[in-house]
Amino acid sequence: MEVVTKKRMMIFSGSSYPELAREVADHLGMRLGEVSTAQFANGELYARFTESVRGADVYVLQSHVSIPGGMSINDFVIEQLIMLDALKRASAKRTVAVIPYYGYSRSDKKALSREAIAARMIADMYESVGVDRIMSVDLHTGQIQGFFHDPFDHLTALPLLKGWIEDNTPAENRVIVSPDAGRVRLTEKFAGHLGAPIAILHKRRDPNQHNVAESLDVIGDVQGRTVVLIDDMIDTAGTICGAASLLKKRGAERVIACATHPLFSGPAAERLENSEIEKVVVTNTIPIPDERRSDKLVVLSIAPILASALRAVFEDQSVSELFQGENV
Repeated sequence: MEVVTKKRMMIFSGSSYPELAREVADHLGMRLGEVSTAQFANGELYARFTESVRGADVYVLQSHVSIPGGMSINDFVIEQLIMLDALKRASAKRTVAVIPYYGYSRSDKKALSREAIAARMIADMYESVGVDRIMSVDLHTGQIQGFFHDPFDHLTALPLLKGWIEDNTPAENRVIVSPDAGRVRLTEKFAGHLGAPIAILHKRRDPNQHNVAESLDVIGDVQGRTVVLIDDMIDTAGTICGAASLLKKRGAERVIACATHPLFSGPAAERLENSEIEKVVVTNTIPIPDERRSDKLVVLSIAPILASALRAVFEDQSVSELFQGENV
């Protein structure tokens, strides 16, 4: 007699962002799986799945963030790795690491001698626990996909951000601006979909100081325009606030900032609040504490995109077709 095995999908959340995982599960009409996590007195982490995962396709969602007064990004990376290892030892059929924000993504190459390439090191750690697939949103650099031998689904928040820009800025007066040379390709992609011209900020970064940069000049016409600054993340907000100030001096009428990942480290919230930026439009790939929010902030949910990608992977359908026409 032929035995037919029914595919089974399960979603679990690490400790960094259960709210997003729950929202993704709701979009899929599912519940989050049950897992027990803990931290020992000496800082070591523990995870045990409290229901069977044998033969299932299992998705573990964890953003690489640091929680003020709580666990660090390093804790959350290790916790997800421990969960993936436990799944393999519990005979899960396929394990997928869903990482809305991929940590250490800015350390993707050696800019100076004797530096680590930490993004590659993180990839090696995930492969060491036997993960079958990785899913992330708007990597800082696309080359990180090549650090993995396993399939990598690189999702994008472009449709969300593009939709907000179309609904809230005048098409005839819009210009898309790159905060530095490294984001030109991303800016061109947005501008192409929106039918808008682009401008570029020339920025000099101090190689001896992290998170320190100075915007020097504007290449392109921003006089009297609604300017939309595009970046993949906002960390300390020094770059984007400096860019907004310079754009205003060059005659921009309005300045709006759009980014996928709202890291908002250190003085970011205060800088954004006191800046020339009218609105800061981000997604919820990272939890934003109440003290870092303001009336300027617009948060769009990435959950529908993640849910659609998870469903496509489970059903062995094309993930790229979800973004057809977006050139991702």
